[in-house]
Amino acid sequence: MSAPTGETDSLQSKSRQLLESCWSCRLISGAGLMLSGAYVFNAARKIMRTGVLMTPGLVAQITFAGCLTAWGMVVIANPVKNSQDAFKSV
Repeated sequence: MSAPTGETDSLQSKSRQLLESCWSCRLISGAGLMLSGAYVFNAARKIMRTGVLMTPGLVAQITFAGCLTAWGMVVIANPVKNSQDAFKSV
């Protein structure tokens, strides 16, 4: 049996509001994502230092590391809320 959509929507909106309003939550989760990206990148870099040629797997690993880092920056910056605040002031 599934929960009524009203309860599910309210739970999702509460968790979203908490992430948007809680600066320390955004900072911790964003920093965690950025550190994860650094870890993945260093693992790929360690393989490249041995002199192995670039493989598609290494390229994918470096791309994934960049995506994790960018995602962490977006979580910290919260551009959706900032842009909504800018439009409200106009």
